[in-house]
Amino acid sequence: MPTLQITNFNVVCAVLGGFITLFGLVSFLCKERFYLSEALISLIAGVIFSPHATNWIRPIDYAQGSEEDLAAITLYFTRLVLGVQLVLAGVQLPSRYLLLQNRSLGLLLGPGMTMMWLSSGLIVWAMVPNLSFLSALAIGACVTPTDPVLSNSIVKGKFADANIPKELQRIIIAESGANDGLGYPFLFFALYLIKYTGRGGQGQAGGAGAAMGQWFGETWGYTIILSVVYGASVGWIAKELLHYAERKKYVDRESFLVFAITLALFIVGTCGMLGSDDVLACFIAGNVFTIDDWFRLETLDDSLQPTIDMLLNLSIFMWFGAVCPWSLFLQNGVIPIYRLIFLAILILLFRRLPVIFAMHRWIPQILEKRQALFVGFFGPIGVSAVFYLYISLEFLDTIMVDGLQREDASKLAETMTVVVVHGLSIPLGKAGFHLPRTISNAFDTPNVGTGTHTPSEFSSPVAQGSPFPSSSGDQLARAPRDRNLRGTDGRPVGEPARPVFRIRGTVIPPRDIESASCDDEARPRFTGLGLGLGREGKKGVDDIESTRSAATTSPKPAESGERGGGIVTVPLSAHDRKKGERHGEGEGGGGGGGGEERGGETERSPFDSVPESPALISMTETDR
Repeated sequence: MPTLQITNFNVVCAVLGGFITLFGLVSFLCKERFYLSEALISLIAGVIFSPHATNWIRPIDYAQGSEEDLAAITLYFTRLVLGVQLVLAGVQLPSRYLLLQNRSLGLLLGPGMTMMWLSSGLIVWAMVPNLSFLSALAIGACVTPTDPVLSNSIVKGKFADANIPKELQRIIIAESGANDGLGYPFLFFALYLIKYTGRGGQGQAGGAGAAMGQWFGETWGYTIILSVVYGASVGWIAKELLHYAERKKYVDRESFLVFAITLALFIVGTCGMLGSDDVLACFIAGNVFTIDDWFRLETLDDSLQPTIDMLLNLSIFMWFGAVCPWSLFLQNGVIPIYRLIFLAILILLFRRLPVIFAMHRWIPQILEKRQALFVGFFGPIGVSAVFYLYISLEFLDTIMVDGLQREDASKLAETMTVVVVHGLSIPLGKAGFHLPRTISNAFDTPNVGTGTHTPSEFSSPVAQGSPFPSSSGDQLARAPRDRNLRGTDGRPVGEPARPVFRIRGTVIPPRDIESASCDDEARPRFTGLGLGLGREGKKGVDDIESTRSAATTSPKPAESGERGGGIVTVPLSAHDRKKGERHGEGEGGGGGGGGEERGGETERSPFDSVPESPALISMTETDR
């Protein structure tokens, strides 16, 4: 007779799958309309499914009732998520970004992180009763790094693309990726001093000299420098191997797309076995792996990596919601609830904002004070804080006296758990709900030349710089841009990713022929025909694919009294030419073109000789 199999595995699969499925149905509504981040939603879902509510997810059962095993599971989960996130963060940065932006990153990672650490430590020391300054510095080090998981959820997506300049997005991603791995020196500076000087160095020999020796030798030498060298070496070797496999046609598309994620898993495992900083190694490896921009541009339009990224984000914050000891929020012997809330607010206001505002004039990516306020306020505390918390707890377990954990180490472990875990819930709620609104308020003006535009720029009938005059019923828009400045993808800076303009129902890629730069003239040019057919039952082509197919067939001239189309010359971007070569083996028509490119020469399209209708002639004469 059939019986129900209500096992932990079945329940977890059902709950996790059901939640992600239901969230997917309203994900756009939550993120783009209500400004709720996926991290906040999944954290709340984890609380609902945890033993504190429905008891559908029971983390302590998965750890066989062992608190130590549960802490190890959480630490390994955070390592996995951070490793994948940081490789992807390194991959999405442009070629040699860390080297080219060394001045800005040096300010953010040097004096910026140091002041964030000291200010966080001072706030914790002032708000938590009976806590030593070294212990406060250890807690402050846990919340110093900006979390790359939450950073990506804010600076990626349609909302960010519409409100945050691209260069500002990149510097935030680079900073959050690098400082996440550079939290070790700040944390272990305090922990080593606590171990060798706390309680008079009870149970330990060597004093402050031994502490500083281990800090320089083990933390800086073995943990930081080794991880940078290892990550750069693995990233370079992986890049060369993938180039070779692609040239030889050994790798299929699926394996190519997942390569960065498997690289992250490899580095997390091998660097973890070495006992070095796997988080920093992952970020460096991702940046070196795409140092020539090849892999980044090849995967620019693919959604596999963001999809896996989203699944990991939802899972980790749902796990945090279920595993967090929420009962200690109100009842603990460390800090009263009103002090804990006030502590979180002070951390939000003074951990990062003053130092960023003071340095913003020397950081080229921060153009004005409003952006400085945003970058200063933007410093989410999340997965990285939990990661450093469990690293600290693991280290404090080694401070023993007569087989027992030393008293000051035990007290610090309890204080760190309460302050970091429960204190970050308030900043996380702020980042998940209010921060997107802050972004919208901070960037409510056009960002000319940065590649980011507000909807108001595209609402006028004819925007500045448009070569096409408006006719009755036509509303053409073109974003302002400088064609002499080009991004890494070959497009002029300020040009949207794939802009299209609708003319009598026809979608035509934009092209300002007269203002084209010298680089444009050197590119192969293909001539395509955008047809705007007459009003009596004839419709224009509605998408780019249809435009291309219409350009390769014999066009029908506009009949007398009907409105004709326009011939537009469109250059192919490097990305589109590569796709054309892949599918057509060197022969192509692209971007609405029917021409061919052979042996470096471009043939003119036969449509160049198509007679123009009176409407078309008058239109092109006006353009000229």
